[in-house]
Amino acid sequence: MDAVDATMEKLRAQCLSRGASGIQGLARFFRRMDRDGSRSLDAGELQRGLAKLGLVLDTAEAQGVCRRWDRDGSGTLDLEEFLRALRVREAVITAAFAKLDRSGDGVVTVDDLRGVYSGRAHPRVRSGEWTEEEVLRRFLDNFDSSEKDGQVTLAEFQDYYSGVSASVDTDEEFVAMMTSAWRL
Repeated sequence: MDAVDATMEKLRAQCLSRGASGIQGLARFFRRMDRDGSRSLDAGELQRGLAKLGLVLDTAEAQGVCRRWDRDGSGTLDLEEFLRALRVREAVITAAFAKLDRSGDGVVTVDDLRGVYSGRAHPRVRSGEWTEEEVLRRFLDNFDSSEKDGQVTLAEFQDYYSGVSASVDTDEEFVAMMTSAWRL
């Protein structure tokens, strides 16, 4: 992973940690910073803006990010391309959540999981130690916040995957992993 990819990962992780509105909030913030309406930012504007959001970049990092999304050779970052790159992982996480949320109510419960997965083959169910309900609940608890209330929201699911995302180098690897794991 090169320095620009590492910087993008830091920014992506920060956005995911803010939940469902992280990238949307960043998009609004960048659009406000784009005072001339050019839909682009130079390295200095990017550096100052991200610092206000708590992500400090040195000059070389900011210039590298701008070069990566400079579409016209002007030395500025194209906001739409930049935001699209950030959204790749968010989109696949949202797709996995939607697959689990069979009821479509924005909350994944054991009842939702029953429609997608079976715990009957789990070794502890087969041995009689646990019920299928317990297996599904424990599975769900992996994504649940510290409360373990049996309900996982999109924000909690994104929080879980922000940690996973930080350990995967490229978007392609992350998308492949999610696609395989959740059979998307």
